Amino acid sequence: MHFSSLPYKTKQFFFVLIKLSIVVGAFYFIYQKLLKNEDLDFYQFLEVLSKNDAFSPKNVTFLLFLTFLNWFFEILKWKTLVAYIRKISFKNALEQSLGALTASLFTPNRIGEYGAKAIYFKSSKRKQVMLLNLISNMMQMSVTVILGLIGLGFMRIVYDLNINYFKASRFLVLVLLIGLFAFIGLKQNKYKIKGFAIDRLKTFLKKLPKRIHFIAFGLSFLRYAVFSFQFYFLLLLFGIELSYYNAMIVITSMYLLSSVIPSIFIFDVIIKGSVAVYLFSIIGVNEFTSLSVVTIMWLLNFVLPSVFGSYYVLNFNFPKDDDS
Repeated sequence: MHFSSLPYKTKQFFFVLIKLSIVVGAFYFIYQKLLKNEDLDFYQFLEVLSKNDAFSPKNVTFLLFLTFLNWFFEILKWKTLVAYIRKISFKNALEQSLGALTASLFTPNRIGEYGAKAIYFKSSKRKQVMLLNLISNMMQMSVTVILGLIGLGFMRIVYDLNINYFKASRFLVLVLLIGLFAFIGLKQNKYKIKGFAIDRLKTFLKKLPKRIHFIAFGLSFLRYAVFSFQFYFLLLLFGIELSYYNAMIVITSMYLLSSVIPSIFIFDVIIKGSVAVYLFSIIGVNEFTSLSVVTIMWLLNFVLPSVFGSYYVLNFNFPKDDDS
């Protein structure tokens, strides 16, 4: 029996069940990452925080303000990008961004975000919405790569960073070859990317106004500046005496490596924690502090927004196809 042929009440029941499953799945994922984390004892983590006088109401409020600012720029970026196909209010952009975050939290590399944002729009617009979300993520990734490469270069000079250049170059050649074959295949229209051939992708990007490109990229940079400073501020709260310059060398390197590696290996949390532990150990930061900062960053910038996002998931309704 086809889903559309089911009685209305039955369809509503299944719809509510799906929304509840998304919220329960997201919170179960959070529970697993916090209480079942083999690398960080969560109860020890809470005990250390409770005894740390640096986490005063004033400093915690400032951390929450940085989280708000981080997501403010992300929501504003989404509102700017999606205005190309349909103007939406900041409230709508907030609902779509946080709702999609909750729905995608337990998917590999948050791939579920693409579909979650798309279902807020009528079916004829969904491919464009998915592409706009791809552009948004590409812009954020571009900022991460640019600043990360600069940071990694300075880290190689300032600190004794042990890099196996033979293995690194071999890996780079492999990635370039895969990219070349993929590009050739796309040029011959043998493959599709989420329903878009490469020529259609290029056309869509060219039609997107330069003003939108510029604003969205600027907001991506501002967002990066906020959460990287938040990471630095947390290091200070844990008593790590480090200049902003030296800290940013490591932080930008960490975000670059932890963004590239999970795109190949799905073990996102494990990889990010390992990268942070390795890089910060070079400058004398102990493993517990590195993992604690990474955990707090995850709690502030993913878990907390997803709690609010769960409200939007539970109150979500499919748009009618005759909506503009």
